[in-house]
Formats: sequence, C-alpha cells, structure tokens
Amino acid sequence: MKQQAFNPFLPLDTYIPDGEPHVFGDRVYLYGSHDKEGGNTFCMLGYEVWSAPVDDLGNWTSSGIVFSPKDTPYYSEERPYLYAPDCVRGNDGRYYLYCCPAGDKGKGGYDGPILVAVSDAPDGKFTYLGEVKHPDGTPFQDCVLFDPAVINDGGVIRLYGGTGLWGGMQITRRNRFVMAKIASAVYHRPPEVFGGENDPLGPFMLVLDDDMMTVRSCTPHILPVPSKTNGFLGHAFFEGASIRKIGDTYYLLYSSERNHELCYATSKYPDRGFVFGGTVVSNGDVGFLGRKQKDRLNHTGTTHGGIEKIGGKWYVFYHRQSHGSDYSRQACAEPIEILEDGSIPQVAISSCGLNGGPLRGEGEYPAVICCHLTNGKMPHGGNRTFKGLPMVTDDGSERFLTNLTRGVLMRYRSFGLLETRSIVLKARGRGRIRVSDGKKTFCTLECSSKSWESVRGPIAGGEENSALEFHIERGFLELLSFTLE
Repeated sequence: MKQQAFNPFLPLDTYIPDGEPHVFGDRVYLYGSHDKEGGNTFCMLGYEVWSAPVDDLGNWTSSGIVFSPKDTPYYSEERPYLYAPDCVRGNDGRYYLYCCPAGDKGKGGYDGPILVAVSDAPDGKFTYLGEVKHPDGTPFQDCVLFDPAVINDGGVIRLYGGTGLWGGMQITRRNRFVMAKIASAVYHRPPEVFGGENDPLGPFMLVLDDDMMTVRSCTPHILPVPSKTNGFLGHAFFEGASIRKIGDTYYLLYSSERNHELCYATSKYPDRGFVFGGTVVSNGDVGFLGRKQKDRLNHTGTTHGGIEKIGGKWYVFYHRQSHGSDYSRQACAEPIEILEDGSIPQVAISSCGLNGGPLRGEGEYPAVICCHLTNGKMPHGGNRTFKGLPMVTDDGSERFLTNLTRGVLMRYRSFGLLETRSIVLKARGRGRIRVSDGKKTFCTLECSSKSWESVRGPIAGGEENSALEFHIERGFLELLSFTLE
C-alpha cells in the first residue's frame, strides 16, 4: 500500500516554501527556498531539491543540500541567504538554477544580480556558473530583480521576474514626488526612474542566449496597470512570478498585492497581452465561496508557487505559515482543474492535497495537518512574527499545535469516515474538545494532563468524504496527533 500524501507533504521538520514543481522524466522535482524550523528570517538554509515518482506523490525524498549561498561569490554577512529559485532544462540537456541573494528579512533582496548554477542532474548538486548579464558582461540590473522564473519555450529560454509596490500601490503624477523617494530607499535606485517609462518595477521577461546567462532581449511591464475594467485592481502583481505554457497559452502565476493568494493571467504571447484570470489558491481560503479577508481561516502571510501536470492531473503548489511567523513556511499542494475555456477555478485548501482523494479513516495522523486553524480573528502578516496565536510549533523533537483556547477551530479536509468508529486524541493541558464533521457532533472529550495523554471518543455516522473538526470549548490545550479507529 502506498504511503498517503497530506499537507504539508514533506517531512514535518522540513520547510520548503516558494515551491516550483517540474516534471523531468518519471519524477516531479520541487525547487524552493529553505526556511529554518523556528527561524527568525526568510530562507536561512541552503537549497534542497525534493522529488517523488509521478505515480507515488506520498513518497518524497531528498539527497540534502545541493547549492548554498557560500557556493557563490556574492555571499556576505549582509546577504547570506538565497531566495526563491527556479530551474529549467537547457537545450544542452543540463539543468540551470536561477536565484537571487538577500539578507535579513529581505534586505538587499532587490539589489540583484540573478545568479545561475548548473547541474547534469535535476536534483544537483549545482555548480555556480555566473550571473544574468548584458552582452558586454555587466550584470543585468535594468529591472528590479526578484523571484526569477524560467521556461524552455520550444528552445527559447525565457526568464520572468520582478516585484511591485506593496498593497497594489501605483506611482502616479499626483504622488510621484513622495512615492519615488520611498521606492528609491527600498530599491536602491535614483528616485527619478520610478513612475516613468523606464520604471524598473513590475513583472518583466528576458530572452536568454544559448549560454543561459546573456540577455538577448528584455520586455518590462508585461502586465497592464491595474484598473477597474481589467480585473487586476485588488489583485495586482506583487512578486513570485511563475510561468507555464499550456497548449498555445502562457499562464503567468504570481503572488498578488494581497500577499496570501496566487493569481494568474493568460496570453497568447509570452511578453504582452495578458488578461487577468483570477485567484487559484489562498493560504487562508480568502475568496473561496466569497470569503472576505477578515474571515481568513489561517494566519496568512506570503505565498509563492507554481502549477504542474503530474501523472495526467494538474496541481498548484503553494506554502503555509507556521510558528506564528513568515519564516518557517511549509510546502502544500492542491489538485486544480483547467476548464475548456482555459480558466482555473479557485480551489479550497485541504489536508489531503496530493493524495488523490480523502485520507483513510484509520491510523494515526499528526495534528499539524489541519488545513484551517483559526480563533476567528487570525491576522495577516508577512515578514513578521506573532505571539499567542494558535499555531504549528515544535520543541525540537515533536511538531504540534499550541495556544488552543476557547473558540479555536481546527479543520481537516477530508477523511473517509464511513467505517470509522472511534477517535483518540493525544493532547496535553486542561480543557474540552468537541469533535464534529462540521454538521454533527461526534463526541466531546475532556483533557487534564501536563504531559501527552490519550483520550478516546466515539464516531458514528461518518461519511465517505467528510471533514473532521476539533472545537476548543474551554481551557488551554496542545494537540500532538489523533488516531482514527
């Protein structure tokens, strides 16, 4: 029997955000940043490439660190980290990794250049090759460089990237004097370049030469300025570009001004004519069935990911927050549907993303695979840490949920509970938990122990595809796992 796949789908002590999935041969490879468990800033560790057979998405493996900041000449105390990478198979059959260096909490992350590394295998190890550059050899800096994404488009190597202003703000004639000064301080460029024809902000596309580094051409501003009529208003490009070509249509996935959602735009051209498509996924389920931002179902923060066809099915990869911060992000994925008209309906986040269906209604599960964890007033916060929230945390050897107080909801989607007869919670603290499927209550359990204790209750009337919910009715609890019997 194959191992089940649940979210997060990598080992629970592994934090790979910004995931770009690519199928090479009979395996899917995940290229992403590498956060530290309980870290205090983004991307503190070197790159690991995780992969799984395309027909066994519960079986992910890695050979360890394959490229690190110290492998580049740009490593320094000021910029000791590498941010969100992407990888492409070149026309020579080798694999090229693209990334940008950055410092604490993103400092220097917009200064470039885009670094390039190469390997004979899709999972490395990678060797530093150079940087994306002009034909004269000088590093390419014409645009604000961030989150490179690459595609081999029938032999043409296209590189996308860039960043936008926070919260969808735009530099206009009215605010240009002030906003240009602010942008200059953040992006380290003269204020006069912002807001004009040569504004370095926004998504761009490069065509690279055969050496995979030299820029043959550059197209800036490949998305239109957001307006009330083009759909981008409220969902403007912020960062996290990801590019795919499906048939004759280009799909540009990106993290929007809202920060917690991945949106997409489509075009018949690689560098112009993009039309807003909608939201694919939000790590707080904002927008799904009309949910408002204030009603988010998780602590939301940054997200970044990509879509990929694996074993005949399409999936979106994204990440979620843990430890009350944006610095220990975990890789998740959901199946998506691309309709006949090319549109992608927003998908709800789940606990069983890559599993191909509900999780089995038997066996022990980690409590941290909940897809929703909320006290009814969860915040959004990129690049910061919150204390006291219900959250995923660790004590060095175990990963568990903490700060579970009255009114907290943990939701798991979904399980096959048709034949399940009981549940055993492993919890500590003092309090009461009501177990339900969101429609009917199965049982109410009392906990009272400073150490992990098991409490059992009945389950009756479960369904073949059912949610499982834990509602804290009183007390303060921590939850390690649950077992379905």
